[in-house]
Amino acid sequence: MTDESTNTTAVPTRRDALKYGGTLVAGVSLAGCSDLVGQREQPARSTTTNGSHSVTMEPMGEVTFKSVPTKWVPYGGDYADMGVALGQADGLTGIGQASEYYTEIYDELPGVSVDRERIATNDLVEAGMDKELFYEMDSDVHVIDTGMLRNWFDWERSDIDELSDAVGPFVGNMIFRQSDSWHEYRYYTLYQAFEKMATLFQERERFEALKRLHDEFIADIRSRIPPADERPNVLLTYEGTDEPETFSPYRLNDGGTSKKQWTDLGVADALTGTGIENLSTENRSELDYETLLEIDPDVLLVRGHEQKSASAFRETVLEYMRDHPIATELTAVRNGRVYRGGYLRQGPIHNLFLTERGAKQLYPETFGDVTSNNDLFDRQAVADIVTGAFEP
Repeated sequence: MTDESTNTTAVPTRRDALKYGGTLVAGVSLAGCSDLVGQREQPARSTTTNGSHSVTMEPMGEVTFKSVPTKWVPYGGDYADMGVALGQADGLTGIGQASEYYTEIYDELPGVSVDRERIATNDLVEAGMDKELFYEMDSDVHVIDTGMLRNWFDWERSDIDELSDAVGPFVGNMIFRQSDSWHEYRYYTLYQAFEKMATLFQERERFEALKRLHDEFIADIRSRIPPADERPNVLLTYEGTDEPETFSPYRLNDGGTSKKQWTDLGVADALTGTGIENLSTENRSELDYETLLEIDPDVLLVRGHEQKSASAFRETVLEYMRDHPIATELTAVRNGRVYRGGYLRQGPIHNLFLTERGAKQLYPETFGDVTSNNDLFDRQAVADIVTGAFEP
């Protein structure tokens, strides 16, 4: 784990508007970092000496900016959504995978939008993570976990140093799951990471306003859900085909932000006690229908279908399973309780919509059917925060 208090060397970028002073983790084994997971977060530190401010986030440590970044690129939809929530949509230059950044929800928020064409054009993965695209985007900051760059895309520290010096620094931490052995530095909850982005963009008031709305929304939902012994157990999986035969498992106790709505909604993990591990870089196992029958969850959640509506998912995936000679024996299939599993990478706006959807999937008697238009949170209030039309 980097020592956030010991490295303050500043390295100017070529636009001389930002300076970066932090350490890169070069794949060393760091004992004890997992102990930080779940700790209470300290208030985000932001120094403003001579107009500058800093963001401290693993694995990069402290990164100092002479001015607020105006052009930025994230890898995942989680950080993209955080930036949008903080009013920074206009500066979004691209993204890691455009197909996995679900922007349709912004259509429900008056005045909120992103440039989908620009994002699709500057798709980092589609471009093979070519450094030339980073130069072309010319972003003030790259909101990308450098550990992920090294372990997923075989980048060298020299590649990261080059772009940090010549274009803009890196800030970010892969938070959607906590099962990769290479991620030996601390993790952040969704709102801890969101607070770091608020510090980056100097948007504390927007962050606090959305956090208040979120906290009140979650408290209201949790006050209405049934007692623990009356809640369904859930199996969260991935399979992107309309005729699934095997499923990749996720563990709800993993702690990653992609499971936030399910933990907030108080469901039990159907894989508890099975010894089945969470999907990760190292574990790409799949479960067949015979194995699913042994587990037999009350609710089956399937990721990989977020381009479908709730009705379209039921007409394809669920109908196929109902006609399958083994799948039809599953309790979840018999009861029609097979649903879309939510985004892999969710930001704070995403999370509001996904929690609303999850509440309907799990507790339709209380919150309405998943295909209904019953809103559980105020869209206009969210839009007002994003567009700045709110009282701090």
